[in-house]
Amino acid sequence: MSDLHARAEAAGLSRAWQDANGRDQIVSDEALAAILTHLDADAVEPSFVSADRGEAVALPSSWQTGAALLTLENGRIVSVVIEAAPDGSLCLPALAEWGYHTLEQGDRRCTLAVAPERCPAPPAERHWGSAVQIPSLREGGGAYGDFASLAQAARTLGHAGAAALAISPVHALFPADARRFSPYAPSSRIFRNIWLAPAGDAVPDAPALIDWTGAAPDRLQDLRLVYDRMDDSATSAFEEWRRARGERLEAQALFDALHAYFHQRDHAAGWRDWPTPFHDPNGDAVARFAYEHSDAIRFYAFAQWQADRALGDAAAQAKSAGMAIGLIADLAIGVSGDGADAWSRGDELLTGLSIGAPPDPLGPDGQNWGITALSPFALRRQAFRPFIETLRAVFAHSGGIRIDHALGLCRLWVVPEGAPADQGAYLAMPFADMLRILRIEANRANGGRGAIVIGEDLGTVPPGFRDVMARAEMLGMRVLPFERDDKGRFLPADAWDAQAIAMTATHDIPTVAGWWQGRDLDWRARIADRPVSPDERDHRADEKSALWDMIGDDGGEPEEPATVVDAAIRAVAKTPCPLAIVPVEDLLGLDEQPNLPGTTDEHPNWRRRLPDTLANALADPAVAARIATLNAR
Repeated sequence: MSDLHARAEAAGLSRAWQDANGRDQIVSDEALAAILTHLDADAVEPSFVSADRGEAVALPSSWQTGAALLTLENGRIVSVVIEAAPDGSLCLPALAEWGYHTLEQGDRRCTLAVAPERCPAPPAERHWGSAVQIPSLREGGGAYGDFASLAQAARTLGHAGAAALAISPVHALFPADARRFSPYAPSSRIFRNIWLAPAGDAVPDAPALIDWTGAAPDRLQDLRLVYDRMDDSATSAFEEWRRARGERLEAQALFDALHAYFHQRDHAAGWRDWPTPFHDPNGDAVARFAYEHSDAIRFYAFAQWQADRALGDAAAQAKSAGMAIGLIADLAIGVSGDGADAWSRGDELLTGLSIGAPPDPLGPDGQNWGITALSPFALRRQAFRPFIETLRAVFAHSGGIRIDHALGLCRLWVVPEGAPADQGAYLAMPFADMLRILRIEANRANGGRGAIVIGEDLGTVPPGFRDVMARAEMLGMRVLPFERDDKGRFLPADAWDAQAIAMTATHDIPTVAGWWQGRDLDWRARIADRPVSPDERDHRADEKSALWDMIGDDGGEPEEPATVVDAAIRAVAKTPCPLAIVPVEDLLGLDEQPNLPGTTDEHPNWRRRLPDTLANALADPAVAARIATLNAR
């Protein structure tokens, strides 16, 4: 083995990988060398050990047999004995108490995370829910939907019988740059998107597409008015909240103030475009800015308070309306490399690397998502604190979470910034540790009542990954267009995986009505400036027949998309899945999807508004009948 290959193996990079067609592929030496230059993979003394409750705890070889002290999370101190296993490895006897404990022996000290056996189970029996893009909501009459709109929508759906309402990520974006509105490329996953903080008056005749370049600055102005008019009671509550959030909030608010300043002055996209002295968050230039712009920093902290309170109220409204689960939050897989986390906590991230996906039939050139992720080496050095903080932020106010690209807990396709997506490699993540932490945080979420965990397990799934998910009580995702047997036939509803949620569609694929009418084919052809080919039309016609064979009745294929939508909802309602999620676009029978992957300006991603408020839409007889089907099933 060459030195390069040995270093790659030690860092967790895989030279060999298997593509979506099952063919073995080899990463070039040039790609491995380029990736290794960005990995801080030096070995360190482990300060974190994880284990399963009721099983022996494996310890690093640097520890010794004999007595040690264990401080449990509740503060109780107990004496323990480190033993040698028959194979010579060191271990601690099984522990019954789960949580984060501290093990000490002489001058050695480490965090010991003991996890419960599984994530919380979904509520008994089978339930249904919906999924919304918050800005698409019409509740409240604003230029776009916000957390107050979400609260109203949650009440409406809860009273209609829904047990859950899934939302796209609400992570912090770039408040001063209205062009950066994708929820999956956040500045930070710890804080909120302050554009969604309620403020301002209704906007008459708001258009069908959101004009973020006008609406986002208007929202900041409205929030500024609320900030300037705070009374003594609100000021006291805000300052108490701000103190409790500590240094991390101050860093976020400072970044937002700096970003606003340099974006307005120099059109800077992110911190890398700032003058060099401002690249160091602890430098003199930043300290002077903080002193001179303290009110701007305070305003951005206030906006976070407004957003967090409003999100909490939406969660409370969902529960009070009878939702057994409530809001299901979404955790994006990573953050922008020029955002707040990368500026203030760059040592936590895979700086210099982007994450994405290798080439596959849907993306022959691979995918580069233009974001980075937590570094496995930094996680180990920092006792997994960044991951724990991230989970706690997304679990707050939610009865469940969906982990975008859950395969990233196991491995990430990493690419040097600026390199083609096919010049990447898989980097191993500390899956066992991260999964145990996830189980701990899921069980203590929601005020100790626990929260369900859904992992997006679509695409090229490593062997055994779904089995591990199932043992941990993580729910997978089964989506109608993708549920096929090995011959490509659609699976009947009763054959779907019971350890997953059932969905008619996701935000990244066509709605049922849109797929039936070929709207996705039309969009792709329009973007490529060509007609839809006869082969594409014929293939879709064959797929429509195959789908109708599974979901339809004995009659011929219907011409009306609404009939297909009804049948699709009946099908997902009949699966053994504990939760069926019907996105609001399918509940209403809409044609257009919220996002078309691989596009930016060519398709109005994340800009579509719903045609009406949900309260009005659900009164439509066709929509009411679909809800009745879901409630009956």
